[in-house]
Amino acid sequence: MTRILVVDDEESVCQMLSDILSDEGYRVETAADGREALAKLEDEHFDVALVDIRMPEMDGMQLLERIQAAGATLPVIMMTAYGTTDTAIQAMKLGAFDYVLKPFNLEELLITLRKAVEMERMAREVAALRKELAGDGPPAEIMVGRAPAMQELYKQIGRVAASNATVLILGESGTGKELVAGAIHHNSARKDGPFVKINCAALPENLLESELFGYEKGAFTGAVSRKLGKFEVAHGGTILLDEISEISPAVQAKLLRVLQEREFERVGGTKSIQVDVRILAATNRNLDELVREGLFREDLFFRLNVVTIRVPPLRERKEDIPLLVEHYLKTLRPSPGKEITGFSPEAMRLMMEYDWPGNVRELKNICERVMVMATGPVIVPEDLPYNLRPEGREMDAEGRWKNKTLKEIVADVERTVILRALKEHGGNRTRAAQALGINRRSLYAKLKEYGLD
Repeated sequence: MTRILVVDDEESVCQMLSDILSDEGYRVETAADGREALAKLEDEHFDVALVDIRMPEMDGMQLLERIQAAGATLPVIMMTAYGTTDTAIQAMKLGAFDYVLKPFNLEELLITLRKAVEMERMAREVAALRKELAGDGPPAEIMVGRAPAMQELYKQIGRVAASNATVLILGESGTGKELVAGAIHHNSARKDGPFVKINCAALPENLLESELFGYEKGAFTGAVSRKLGKFEVAHGGTILLDEISEISPAVQAKLLRVLQEREFERVGGTKSIQVDVRILAATNRNLDELVREGLFREDLFFRLNVVTIRVPPLRERKEDIPLLVEHYLKTLRPSPGKEITGFSPEAMRLMMEYDWPGNVRELKNICERVMVMATGPVIVPEDLPYNLRPEGREMDAEGRWKNKTLKEIVADVERTVILRALKEHGGNRTRAAQALGINRRSLYAKLKEYGLD
């Protein structure tokens, strides 16, 4: 239940407001002056305070200053019979949410109170979301690598971080595009602001729109209260739109407006919301090709493609594999009671020979797996997954694909990967297409081509 603190030295005013607001469903406490109000605020939580300006002992202005100095987010509505005086104006300057005139206009008072309650709720929601996005767990992953391709990447990050330009981050799945985005944010002037990430491929169109832009109460069935979108939460900071290629035309149009004008409306709303947000976008697909196919807006592509950064795949920087392995051996936890000291030379050689189609993400997963499954402190070839071991590669190269043409081998691989994606996503073709980095139309064509439809 929403809790209201009424602070007024006139007992009749406190009683009247207590009766009125209790009838409206609020829980009301009263205080006769600022000192009593401070004592109650220290002991209890309130959602809004209604404070008279003129009171003995500690007046409303002094109370407001004490509340602001304590860093509280409590909305304070001042009550005064002198609404045009310098005192009322000064109260607004000091951070009062609003003021109402005595004698009260009941409808105006209730409207102002509802606005203050909503503002306090939204402030708590923003704080909670930002805490959730920041996380209280282990430190975020860092980029590891000394290869020339990584040195060039670090230079590019340093150059773009100092600006406020929109950045398009390109790279295969698992290369660490999110880490690049995080490095740009944490080295920018916005580093003290929120860094908000959203995977555009993980949500259907209607949910993605409400996640990005929020919605108003009653916008659709189940919208029982106003909800802030990720753009509002990211105000003053940076937002990463991962898998940007997967957004629908309707959401593309709304996103274009945010890029152009830095404003939008919540779903079901009419009020324009202004935001100060730096936009980073990431994709593993060729946006140029999607534009030519009519699947991605050209004007949005130009807006996103102000600065482009390409993250190199692991096969282009294999000299970094030992560094990455060492990093994961330090940061990943093996099974309780087990100590892993390193990889044998032969196991490391096999790691270096592998092409890593899943990039750094695949390397991390394999390190985590072998640390759990290893039988001794040193990881040997027998501890590695079958496809990294010589017998696994021999089967792939000489057994499964022996006497097959290149076209047949490619078809075999595609068919296997598609079947695995469908199995992993319970037969859901939309999610399987998203996981494969293709659109639904392309997936349906492949299913038909391979007789899997």
